[in-house]
Formats: sequence, structure tokens, C-alpha cells
Amino acid sequence: MRDPRLRGLYLITPDCPDTATLVAQVERALGGRPALLQYRSKQPDAALRLGQARQIAALCREAGVPFIVNDSLELTLATDADGVHLGREDGDLDAARRALGPGRILGVTCYNEWSRAVAGCAAGADYVAFGAMFPSATKPAAVRAPLELFVRGRCELEVPLAAIGGITLDNAAQVIAAGASLLAVVADVFDAPDPGARAAAYRTLFDA
Repeated sequence: MRDPRLRGLYLITPDCPDTATLVAQVERALGGRPALLQYRSKQPDAALRLGQARQIAALCREAGVPFIVNDSLELTLATDADGVHLGREDGDLDAARRALGPGRILGVTCYNEWSRAVAGCAAGADYVAFGAMFPSATKPAAVRAPLELFVRGRCELEVPLAAIGGITLDNAAQVIAAGASLLAVVADVFDAPDPGARAAAYRTLFDA
């Protein structure tokens, strides 16, 4: 059975070394009730990442939004997060599934690779993600993934599909129509004048 939490806006934090600024941004964005929120940081300071993740995890719990950690199973467990999102270089998927247990969410980045999506499902992933769908400032060199992967995935895979990369309100509808259950978004929400209102606008796409 597909997890009912895994449908809607999948909000991803911007990389920000200023914890107070980041926490304030997240608090505003959570007002728009995203389906999930992922903490993503490439800061080299492990103590900074841990501190930020703990504060954002607390905000997510208060808002009732599942909190996911990007790339790090260790940080996921240290913050008692609701799940982890792993890419190609982030560890063994079977081992991650065992460490998480059955209650937490395991997400897998599949880039434009159908075989990785199949392997992720076999390892017990709760969702698989394809992308980048469109040009993205977060990962400008990312390989592009075709919409056809979602068309195929909604028929052949038994888990929800997440779309990553360059997604905005202007192009989101076509990705949902192709089969995406989750839209992973950074800039289009966090760069908006009102992140909460922007997040809520994504929710209406799924309500429709």
C-alpha cells in the first residue's frame, strides 16, 4: 500500500550557513503545509548541520510535517528524523532500510536511470525520484530526466514517484500529469516573497 503522506509538495531547504535565517524561512514555508520537508545541506561543519537539523526537525514535528534528511543516514538517526533520501554515493540501500526499520521513509534518487528505480524498490524504498526535470540553479550540471520515466513508473512501479529539478508552479502540472506524486522544490518556494503562500499554491495542484 502506498504511503498516503507521499503526495504533494516535497519541500527541500536551501543551503544556508545562517541558522537563524534558515529556521525562519522554514517556519514560514511550513505554514503552507507541504507533504514532506527535507533538510539538505552541503556545509562542511558537521556540528552546524546537526544543530540546524535538530531545530528544523522540531519545527516539522510541531507542524505535523514528516522530516527527511538528505544524504546522511547518520544524521537521520541522530535527529530521529522520519526518513532519509539517498543518492548514488550515499551508502547501501539495503543497509539503510535495515537501519531505518519499517516505520521510517526511505527515498532514492534515480537521476534518469530506470534500473536504479527498480533496484530501489527491491531494497524497500518508499518512493523513488527522477530528475532533473528542468534546468535547476541548485544543481546546474544535473542530467535531465524525461517525463516518460513517470509515465512508465506509474504503471510498473509500486511506489510513489518524486520529481526533482527546476520545478515551478508554471511547469508542475505537466509533471503531475505524467505520474509524479511528489514535487521536490527549493527555490520556487524559498525565493518567493511569501514561502507559505507559495507552498500552499502547490497543494492546490494536488487538491485539483
